[in-house]
Amino acid sequence: MQLTDLLFDVSDGVATITLNRPDMRNALSEGMREGLDRIIAVIKEDAGREIKAVLITGAGRHFCAGGDIKAMQQRASATAEQTRRRMRRAHNRLFDLANLEVPVIAAVNGFAAGAGFSFALLADFILATPRTRFANSFVRIGFVPDWAGLYFLPRIVGLQKAKELVFSCRQFGAEEAKKLGIVHQILPEESFLEEARAFAGRFRDASPSAIGIAKNALNHSFEHDHRTMLEIEAFSQAVSYGTEYHRQAVDRFVGKEPPRFNWEAFEARAAE
Repeated sequence: MQLTDLLFDVSDGVATITLNRPDMRNALSEGMREGLDRIIAVIKEDAGREIKAVLITGAGRHFCAGGDIKAMQQRASATAEQTRRRMRRAHNRLFDLANLEVPVIAAVNGFAAGAGFSFALLADFILATPRTRFANSFVRIGFVPDWAGLYFLPRIVGLQKAKELVFSCRQFGAEEAKKLGIVHQILPEESFLEEARAFAGRFRDASPSAIGIAKNALNHSFEHDHRTMLEIEAFSQAVSYGTEYHRQAVDRFVGKEPPRFNWEAFEARAAE
């Protein structure tokens, strides 16, 4: 697959997407956008087979500085209709990425601002280092948050805190982000990518169907009422009962064998 400003690799069950414009703090280019469309299509087709998790990171010392300001200047004459079409293409990409039926992990090394911050919020887990900085910087250039930031941010931090982060555009670090529920774990900078890959790799032995179905249901749980979620639960469990993974897991339990997937064992090994 020929890609511009992106690297893509699949190894040991983990698909790694690397934003690759380190000289521009990995600001989003048109090549990145087109490449993401192609990569997401590949992952959707394979999810749960060879690919058990997705890791997104940035080359160099930063994750993503957001949109390319110079490119915005070149698009200054675009009509509202042209801008809407461009945004709708992005929305298809972002919806598909957020709803991939495998865990998506954002390894945020350094700065994540504007659309780069929104991009990270699409992930199921955000990993950071002590020098990671976030900023919802859209208002500073007269924009409103995009790349699904208006959807995900208030769901993660609450409405009032989301307003404060959007209106102020202020930077905040990994520790505050962890307290707000944005960051799942802060890892040492010297072993960051290695530990992020190990985190993604822990899903290698998880049930692909159970993870995928549960993620899909959870992603839509805020839009449905109690009764509807119970119906989704019933249909989901019916599918899960019929999987080979479930049958083998029950046999292992009855036979007093250790489970294939054990989150606590991963946590214990990581703490050693």
